[in-house]
Amino acid sequence: MTSIQIIVADLTFIARVEEEEAPRTCEAFLKILPFRNKLIQARWSGESAWIPLGDYQLGVGFENHTSHPGPGQLLFYPGGFSETEILFPYGSTCFASKMGQLAGNHFLTIVQGQEQLKELGRKVMWEGAQDITFSLKS
Repeated sequence: MTSIQIIVADLTFIARVEEEEAPRTCEAFLKILPFRNKLIQARWSGESAWIPLGDYQLGVGFENHTSHPGPGQLLFYPGGFSETEILFPYGSTCFASKMGQLAGNHFLTIVQGQEQLKELGRKVMWEGAQDITFSLKS
């Protein structure tokens, strides 16, 4: 099982890579590690943060996609109706944009640090954009 360490500000999470369920998304994402960006509060998706990626492409389509991820089930949205993004749910989420409901590829699941998800939500809501880093867990 491949694992990824995700650091957001002073919070550390370990995520399982969903290689069997989203093989193309996982393979493409692993190639760009380490990946650094900013995590901000989502505007339309409920208790979730997101990483806007604009026109960036991983070169994958839809696989293992859902509109209703659980807390800690990260989605990659390959673009189309809205910009490319990574969605990081920390609570109740229905993935959407100003165009309406979306579906994204469930490619990572938090397996350690779930108890910090509420704090992640508090940080992005009340402190603004947070640095986020994804790297292979050694």
